[in-house]
Amino acid sequence: MKIVTFGEIMLRLAPPGFQRFSQTQTYEASFGGGEANVAVSLANYGETVEFVTRLPKNDLGDACLANLRSHAVQTNHIIRGGNRLGIYFLETGAAQRASKVLYDRAGSSFSEIEPGTIDWDHVFEGVDWFHWTGISPAVSQSAAEVCKEAILAARSKGIIVSCDLNYRAKLWKWGKSAREVMQELVSQCQVALGNEEDAEKVFGIHAPESEILAGKVESNSYRAVCEELASQFPTLQTIVVTLRGSLSASHNTWSGVLWQAGAFFQTVTYDILPIVDRVGGGDAFMGGLIYGLRQFPADPQKALSFATAAACLKHSIPGDFNAVSLTEVENLMAGDASGRVSR
Repeated sequence: MKIVTFGEIMLRLAPPGFQRFSQTQTYEASFGGGEANVAVSLANYGETVEFVTRLPKNDLGDACLANLRSHAVQTNHIIRGGNRLGIYFLETGAAQRASKVLYDRAGSSFSEIEPGTIDWDHVFEGVDWFHWTGISPAVSQSAAEVCKEAILAARSKGIIVSCDLNYRAKLWKWGKSAREVMQELVSQCQVALGNEEDAEKVFGIHAPESEILAGKVESNSYRAVCEELASQFPTLQTIVVTLRGSLSASHNTWSGVLWQAGAFFQTVTYDILPIVDRVGGGDAFMGGLIYGLRQFPADPQKALSFATAAACLKHSIPGDFNAVSLTEVENLMAGDASGRVSR
């Protein structure tokens, strides 16, 4: 069976190293976007996965397609049209200077996607899992409508639907609030992922007081967040929260919790120093979670541990995509965190 992810992929432009926008003379180009990042992770682990989006019919769109295919991601249902590929600019922070993201995606091909342009019945043939994120409905009203179209089509076929809440304040500008839109969409999902801020920003669900800004996150305090989400959305069978403690831009702690049918699971906390690139860390977690829930359906603790280890490793990889192997994740899960040279 196959997994499908749906969303926008963008051109990523970043100054080399830790240069600022005001300093750089060059930009390193790559591709990235939440749902595409998840697809690449799953393909790395040997899953059959298809990414669905809308790309411009130009050289940049062709390059993006070739890049996805080079990672073994299927692109058979990507539609072409519109005038431009969305772009995001990344300034990588270090020490006490935070990273910055600037979006240039207004009028992108994906933002102008229209309901009825994707044959979801065809897309979902032989599929048992569909994944989307809160970024897609934030981009535009029409993208939100297509996302809803996909979710309902998947549900009608008995496909598991997962979402990453992924709140992006800079994107919700088209007229409706995140809560207005996401309430209906999340109500159709069985699996949901968020971080310590998403549930609060989207649904007003607050975790008990914690010391996130000081780099400390008490995992057990998020059980209440999971239970409140489960109460609001009875279809949710699995709820996961990623927990990032930020001591600086270069030094984070990383862990996660999982709620399933009243049971609560926690992982070890990884101490990540130095961070090479944290962008895509949540997507790496989601890719690992989907893989773990599919491969270890009777062992939610193992699924959570796989996802947490996968996301920890992503912090060592430049670019959006988590270019790590199944063996590397399994080794870290088993406790090999030494980073010794493999000879």
